[in-house]
Amino acid sequence: MSYDDTGSGGTALLLVHGHPFDRTMWRPQQDAAPGHRVVTPDLRGYGGTQVVPGVTPLSTFAEDLAALLDHLGERRAVLCGLSMGGQIVLEFHRLFPERVAGLVLADTFAQGETEQGRRERNERADQLLREGMSRFAHEVLDSMVSPATVADLPDVAAHVLGMMLAAPPEGAAAALRGRAERPDYTAMLPGIAVPTLVVVGSDDVFTPVADAEYLHRRIPGARLAVVEGAGHLPNLERPAAFGEALAGLLAAVEETGRTPRM
Repeated sequence: MSYDDTGSGGTALLLVHGHPFDRTMWRPQQDAAPGHRVVTPDLRGYGGTQVVPGVTPLSTFAEDLAALLDHLGERRAVLCGLSMGGQIVLEFHRLFPERVAGLVLADTFAQGETEQGRRERNERADQLLREGMSRFAHEVLDSMVSPATVADLPDVAAHVLGMMLAAPPEGAAAALRGRAERPDYTAMLPGIAVPTLVVVGSDDVFTPVADAEYLHRRIPGARLAVVEGAGHLPNLERPAAFGEALAGLLAAVEETGRTPRM
């Protein structure tokens, strides 16, 4: 597993990228959490981490992250995941709730896969294996980031396109097949008892604001941040607004850790 490990002190922050990206999507956040160790891995099948063809369930991604934290000597961490990364974070909480100090759920949703969604993900996996990443990447770029980002921040749009083009088709397909079988996390949401931030871009077409509101209503005490002018990747499109919301969550985690238990 390839990863970046920067900073020190405080509760560790583990940043979990989405599909079909890699750890470089978190560049703006690596230095945006002073006083915290920030760990940013490439997930299995992406970036510099080993590609394992076939099917990669969300549970496998979560177990990989737990093993990474073990390797780094971190018992607990704040987990921040975007899109597929958010679903991996929810799966991590399902498997290892005692290891979660806080959650950031960005541009993601908790509901289980539908029959239509399962079929579409498997068809997309077949396409990626057959054609590679180029056609898919160019088709979805204008949905991954907002039109304003494409027009006003061409370097950001180019970075997003470059990540998608560089993703190994076998790894991306395996993740799609795994997500096609994902469980429904809705029943778990009311039991989340750590500080939680739900973030979404105002113009996200993949996971619209309604999906974020669904999470916000069901997680006790969760905060909701809608990032104006951003699409599916607000951490890249509007890093200052995303960083401000993230800093508030980290402060809440530290405050919770200082509060004596009754």
